[in-house]
Amino acid sequence: MAQESPKNSAAEIAVTSNGEVDDSHEHGFNRDLKHSLPAGLGLSETQITSHGFDSTKEGVTEAGAYEGPSAPPLPSVMSPSRVAASQLAQQGSDLIVPAGGQRTQTKSGPVILADEIKNPAMEKLELVRKWSLNTYKCTRQIISEKLGRGSRTVDLELEAQIDILRDNKKKYENILRLAQTLSTQLFQMVHTQRQLGDAFADLSLKSLELHEEFGYNADTQKLLAKNGETLLGAINFFIASVNTLVNKTIEDTLMTVKQYESARIEYDAYRTDLEELNLGPRDANTMPKIEHSQHMFQAHKEKYDKMRNDVSIKLKFLEENKVKVLHNQLVLFHNAIAAYFAGNQKQLEQTLKQFHIKLKTPGVDAPSWLEEQ
Repeated sequence: MAQESPKNSAAEIAVTSNGEVDDSHEHGFNRDLKHSLPAGLGLSETQITSHGFDSTKEGVTEAGAYEGPSAPPLPSVMSPSRVAASQLAQQGSDLIVPAGGQRTQTKSGPVILADEIKNPAMEKLELVRKWSLNTYKCTRQIISEKLGRGSRTVDLELEAQIDILRDNKKKYENILRLAQTLSTQLFQMVHTQRQLGDAFADLSLKSLELHEEFGYNADTQKLLAKNGETLLGAINFFIASVNTLVNKTIEDTLMTVKQYESARIEYDAYRTDLEELNLGPRDANTMPKIEHSQHMFQAHKEKYDKMRNDVSIKLKFLEENKVKVLHNQLVLFHNAIAAYFAGNQKQLEQTLKQFHIKLKTPGVDAPSWLEEQ
């Protein structure tokens, strides 16, 4: 800190009788002020005050620690001169702003650190860059495999199971489509038989000489329609179960298979990238790239191994579930068809009870929860 020297002629400023500064002493004041201040003391450590016109220390310069922006000047504060203030401002600009955005004072005062603010736009740009790089590597790997230039990782046992699953899915979809066609045609036949039975019953009432003949045919058609509705319920239950197996259970497994194949392509892409870097020179410029490529290769290898295990487990459970579901549905379909065409109504109804199939009576709404209780 610079100490006050009231007797120092360099700190005195002549003031005229009307309160204006005498400009004839400005050069002497500025020159002596530079010699009187300690070395390195700038504007951040100096403060110019005036104690009024009547004080014996008019225009005395005091030195002290900088305490931030000063309050608005009081009426008694007087600046020595505009020229002297501008020169002091030029000499006192000793603040240093480093490149990291941190602003500090060279001599005294606390160090102020500015927090780095994360820019969302930069983060999104970085994500887009990583995605673009990954997509480029995977696309290059796919093209290389199709052209026969690149190598691919193959699990022969798992690939064979996946091919069988896809082939079975196509065959099950064909069975499902044919069963739906059979259900539609059977529904039309049952509807026709019901209308035919109603027509025979009406004629049996109006034709007295053919009353019995029309009555027999009406009863037969109504019985066939009733058995057809029972068979239709069994076929629709078969269709619903096979549809769940094909379009939900198998489809879910195939979605996992697609994720496994994507992981396999990424694994092969980064494996190829690492092999190309290992074949090149090893120096200070390439070693960081090789280490980064090794890290990415290891991460995608772990992902590939995980997806391969997931596919193996899902294929195993799917096979067990498929055998169980199809066994029950095929037994139901066979027994219902055989009982219907044999005319065994009791056997047909027993088949539906065995598989807990409830037929919905046409024109009757489902019972409320109170009726079910």
